[in-house]
Amino acid sequence: MTGQTARERLVRDDRFEHGPRQGRSRTNRVAPDGSSTFVLPRLVGSKRAFDLIASNRVLAAEEARALGLVTDVCPEAEFPARAREAAHRLGAGPTQALARAKRLVLLGQGETLETQMEHERRAIAECGRTEDFTTGIRSFLEKRRAAFAGR
Repeated sequence: MTGQTARERLVRDDRFEHGPRQGRSRTNRVAPDGSSTFVLPRLVGSKRAFDLIASNRVLAAEEARALGLVTDVCPEAEFPARAREAAHRLGAGPTQALARAKRLVLLGQGETLETQMEHERRAIAECGRTEDFTTGIRSFLEKRRAAFAGR
C-alpha cells in the first residue's frame, strides 16, 4: 500500500487491510502531508505517531491492527466480501443514530465534557424523532430483531 493510500485510509471509517503490509510515510523526502499529522496522533498518540513518521518503516498488517490503524485484517482474496459484509451490516443498522454517533465521536476530540454532553443530549433528542427510534423501541419491547429504514 502506498503512503498516500495509507493516509487516506486513516481518515476513513472502514479501516480494513488486506495483505501483509501497511503503508509508509514519505518523510525521507518531504514533511508529512495528507492530514497524517492530525489524524495519526489521535489514533496512536503523539510519541508513537512521531516514531512511525520518523522511522518511515512499513508496518505489517497485524501490527497496524494492534496499533488501531486498521480494525480488521484478512487475506486479499477475502477483502471484497468482508468489506461488503461490513457495509451491509452498517447499512442495516439505525443509520441516523450511527451518523450522529460518528459526529459525536469526532466532535468529542476537541470539546469539554460539558459541551460534549450537550451535543449528546441534542443527538439523543434528534434520534428520538426518527422512525428508526420508534422501530428500535418496538422491536425491543416485542423481543424481535429491528428492521431499520434509515428514517
